[in-house]
Amino acid sequence: MKKFLLTAISLMTVAGVFAQDSSSSSSVVRRRSGERPGSKTETPGVTQRMQSHFEETPVTDSELQWMRVMYRELDLTKDANGALYYPDEPVEGQENLFRIILGRMADGRLGAYEYLDGREVFSDAYKVKMRDVLDRFHIIYADAKGSTEKNPKFTIEESDVPASEVLSYYIIEKWEFDRRSNRMRSRIEAVCPVLHRSGDFGGEAVRYPMFWVKYDELRPFLTTQTIFTDDDNNLATCTYDDFFQLGLYKGDIYKTRNLKNKSLMQIHPDPDELAHARDSIQKRLDSYENKLWVPSLEELAERREAAEKAAALAEGTATEGEGETVGVSEDKPKRSSRATRSKRGTKKSTAAKSKPAKVKKPKAPKGSSSSSATRSVRNRRR
Repeated sequence: MKKFLLTAISLMTVAGVFAQDSSSSSSVVRRRSGERPGSKTETPGVTQRMQSHFEETPVTDSELQWMRVMYRELDLTKDANGALYYPDEPVEGQENLFRIILGRMADGRLGAYEYLDGREVFSDAYKVKMRDVLDRFHIIYADAKGSTEKNPKFTIEESDVPASEVLSYYIIEKWEFDRRSNRMRSRIEAVCPVLHRSGDFGGEAVRYPMFWVKYDELRPFLTTQTIFTDDDNNLATCTYDDFFQLGLYKGDIYKTRNLKNKSLMQIHPDPDELAHARDSIQKRLDSYENKLWVPSLEELAERREAAEKAAALAEGTATEGEGETVGVSEDKPKRSSRATRSKRGTKKSTAAKSKPAKVKKPKAPKGSSSSSATRSVRNRRR
């Protein structure tokens, strides 16, 4: 009887354990399959956790010691920036930068801000509506399924996306020295696609800056798209985010933030002065961090050796140049003296030829009276 009771109790406990496991597993499945109330629709390949991972705490002015804001223009016709333009049409799931930006804006997952020339404000008051952007730049679209007035969504055909006309980008680049980490860093604040369109009768294309997109909001979508940046290596080992973070792009500085809100071309209208100003600004940015720290003994020794080598090299080139100039100076007087001699000879010969020879006139004979008188005087004296 006792054995029967023990087996019954054991069977009941095992059944309870199985029931508890099944209920817990079913609740777990329900939690995973169901959506949390108020959760946003996530991008395929970009999760909410991934988006929060790239969110950075804003740096206040009290934590910064120095900051310089630069405006650069990225020309996509240059080979260094070609990775942002090609492929101009989607190929095997690869899209260029403008298609990524416009597609995420059409889905309502990326916001854009109004383009202001030097007075950019990234707040809700300056957000632009996607419908207005599409109408302004004559991009054909249609309302997508599930589109509402509060959350509009659009569908754009691949052939209607003007990706081939976006030939340059404007970027806002901030150079900051952070007190918290004691390091100098440069980060991109915003990106602006620029549309190049010519008129109905051709001619030079006119540039139309479209809108600003904050790079921190765009960055999660750029990490999912791989690109290749070298023609010798056709393996896509780099993402768009790596391309910007590593500074693989090349762009000219066309403006710095200033009180008068003037571009460098307005300040320096001469092309040579403009190029010199750009180079000087870039050199100051590169050398700013080096001026903050006291060099070590090893760095001082390396600088001294480099200075001595440069001085020795300059001295050697100077002596060679002096030898060449001395040889030339020795030859020059000889040639000049010969030339002067020949010139003088030619002058004399020409003068002799041109002037007629002087003919000595015979003296007129003295009169007979005078001669006889003289002889008579001498005879008388004798």
